[in-house]
Amino acid sequence: MTEQIAQVSVRILDKEYQVACPADERTDLLDSAEVLNLKMREIRDSGRIVGLDRIAVMAALNMANDLMHAKARDHALDGDISDRLKLISDRVDHVLSDTQQLDL
Repeated sequence: MTEQIAQVSVRILDKEYQVACPADERTDLLDSAEVLNLKMREIRDSGRIVGLDRIAVMAALNMANDLMHAKARDHALDGDISDRLKLISDRVDHVLSDTQQLDL
């Protein structure tokens, strides 16, 4: 089974790039390119950083930092959910145990 490949044209800071990606990921690629374009425009328009390569590196660092923070929040939420599920499970076990004792 061969996967369909799409050639996608994306525009980032007024420069056109041709990118190949699986056809079913085309929309995700376009959305990602738009996020990157907006981030790079924001950095460029701040006027503090000059040069496309420096702007791209700063955008990548900012986005990597955002990703790390999101992963940390997800990890914390996973722990929170696990703790709550354990508490609910313990309560259910306790109620079932009490019910079984009443049946005896």
